[in-house]
Amino acid sequence: MRKITLVCCLMFLALGFGPKSFAQDDAKAQDAAKTPAPPDHYYHLDIVVQEVGAEGKPVNSRSCSTTVVTNSHKNPSIRANSRIPVPSVHFSTDAKGNAPVITQFQYQDVGISFDIRDVHDVGRLLTLNLTADVNTIGETVVPGTNDRQTTLRHNQWESELLIPIGKPTVVFKSDDFDSKGSMQVLVTATLLQ
Repeated sequence: MRKITLVCCLMFLALGFGPKSFAQDDAKAQDAAKTPAPPDHYYHLDIVVQEVGAEGKPVNSRSCSTTVVTNSHKNPSIRANSRIPVPSVHFSTDAKGNAPVITQFQYQDVGISFDIRDVHDVGRLLTLNLTADVNTIGETVVPGTNDRQTTLRHNQWESELLIPIGKPTVVFKSDDFDSKGSMQVLVTATLLQ
């Protein structure tokens, strides 16, 4: 029985489970606890939504700004929306066969929504998670006629970004389905001192 106990104790020490191993693990944990957290940095974010025409030049833009802080558990949000009346035309006839036009309106939310999470700086770059929802209103020509109808455009995406500090960067671009134009989002991060 003594031999079995002695063999077990020797194996326990040989595998590194002895008092020396526990002391090393405890010292490593204390060193990790002493490591200072990275400093927080504040950044000013400019976000620009641009509608780009067929010639490749911006024809309309909206901008918004916010301040973010690295290593924070706060998640900034930006909401800039309007409820736009969109006409819908319905025809009806009376007993004499006349066709009066009855116009009704439906209200649609149009605007921009941004959610920002997980902001960290990596050297001269800023990394963050950006969720965007961009709704715009436009007009398209009805095929075969010269009539125009209202078009609602909806762009939504979420992405992990790595952008250079101080330089406007296109983080999203999408072609319009009903024209030769496109929509793009630019983000500029500026370090606040």
